[in-house]
Amino acid sequence: MFGFGAFGGQFPNQFKTQYRCYSVSMLAGTDRQDVDRGGKIIMPPSALDQLTRLNIVYPMLFKLTNKKTDRMSHCGVLEFVADEGKVYLPYWMMQNLLLQEGDLLQVESTSLQVASYSKFQPQSTEFLDISNPKAVLENILRGFACLTKNDMIAIKYNDRIYELQVLETKPSDAVCIIECDMNVEFAPPVGYVEPGRPRPQEQEPESMQVDDADYSQYIDTNQFMYFQGAGYRLDGKQKKNVDAKPVPLSSDLPKRGIPNYEHKKGTITFIRSIKPVVANGNTMDPADKFEAFSGSGQTLRQKKK
Repeated sequence: MFGFGAFGGQFPNQFKTQYRCYSVSMLAGTDRQDVDRGGKIIMPPSALDQLTRLNIVYPMLFKLTNKKTDRMSHCGVLEFVADEGKVYLPYWMMQNLLLQEGDLLQVESTSLQVASYSKFQPQSTEFLDISNPKAVLENILRGFACLTKNDMIAIKYNDRIYELQVLETKPSDAVCIIECDMNVEFAPPVGYVEPGRPRPQEQEPESMQVDDADYSQYIDTNQFMYFQGAGYRLDGKQKKNVDAKPVPLSSDLPKRGIPNYEHKKGTITFIRSIKPVVANGNTMDPADKFEAFSGSGQTLRQKKK
């Protein structure tokens, strides 16, 4: 049945008719990208007259049905400026309903519950590149009036089109999202693979080994002299005892060793078979005991002559 005045056998205050549907790009003389980005349709002026006489409950919500394929969705209305007998839909909505340009579409007024929850699944992993997807989706959904389970909506962000499937809506499979407080969740995108956590490698404890290698080459035998720099007084006066000479390091003390740069983590090296090397090239007998304070002392203050 095609027309606008036949309501025989229908419930009172119910709008139900059929239109020839077209995508928004077919609307002559206008560039309505705002319609393609939302979930509302453009209807003819005669539809507004009938809806006004029927006292339809606001906001005006409609159920769209493609009888050929039994596909169904819900939407709101944006304007009543379409040509008579025609209705203009967003392109993504025509794809959901499997409609071609000029196909018949049944439009029926309806009332939906207010949404409390919805869950979306991106159809591409590229959606993960958006830094704040919930904020982007919230901004896009301002152009929608309804959400229907299993619908595939398309959003445009940064000159790219992202498709999201409506997996779930509460409290029913079709809800109104006008002036509502709705919780939003995202399912993993299609094709997304959860990165596996690297398992810690089980390392067997290495046994403590004693290295009997010869490390005599790492002993530093260079002569070291204390206090080789020149000194200055804070008051600017000339320093006394200018002829004082630096004190050499006592040659009978063991030299400081050089670190073992070939050390392996997990091993401890005990150099037991190496005797300390002194300045004259001879080795020091471990039996020789060290005597504390056996050196000659020096005083900083010289005796007066």
